[in-house]
Amino acid sequence: MVRPRMRKTTLSFLLVVFAIVMTAMAPPVHGQINPDDQSPKAVERWFKKLAHAKQEKLTKLHFYFHDILSGNKPTAVQVAQANITSKSPTLFGIVNVMDDPLTVGPEPDSRIIGSAQGLYASASQEDVGLLMTLNFVFTDGKYNGSTLSILGHNPVFHKYRELPILGGSGVFRLARGIATAKTHTFNATTGDAIVEYHVIVMHY
Repeated sequence: MVRPRMRKTTLSFLLVVFAIVMTAMAPPVHGQINPDDQSPKAVERWFKKLAHAKQEKLTKLHFYFHDILSGNKPTAVQVAQANITSKSPTLFGIVNVMDDPLTVGPEPDSRIIGSAQGLYASASQEDVGLLMTLNFVFTDGKYNGSTLSILGHNPVFHKYRELPILGGSGVFRLARGIATAKTHTFNATTGDAIVEYHVIVMHY
């Protein structure tokens, strides 16, 4: 015969086990990525569901991109240049790799929501035009774990620059859209820049 105290202990133990099991079975919060959902089989299941998708989703994002070349902790560094780069008015041939923080506001201490990881190169001899190839890697909020991939031409001294979004991962699988850049601040001495981005993207 089980004593009342033992019954109470056993019941408590079973409730804890039940809670753990239910937590493990619960689906991830919308927008956040479960690593298991990126396995080949999970991706295949996701593609099969596309036939039943009613319509694509439209998402708008707004954030600031901090490209810091100066100081002890630069977020972008030069990795290559051509023989003629130093004589070129557009620095033609220079290549930088970046891991630039993306923030909610333009302030350096604003909340970080991700980073821009990739490279940019001066690809024009006539004006300052950059070839941009990068991923917006989101690390905060409902898009945590998702990415958007950018490839385009960035004429940095134009007021607005339109960069195509060619794809994405996680929440943004099969994404396509436009990222519009506008310089917020630029330091001509250091090369440091803060750029405002408005992103509009279609995805499933």
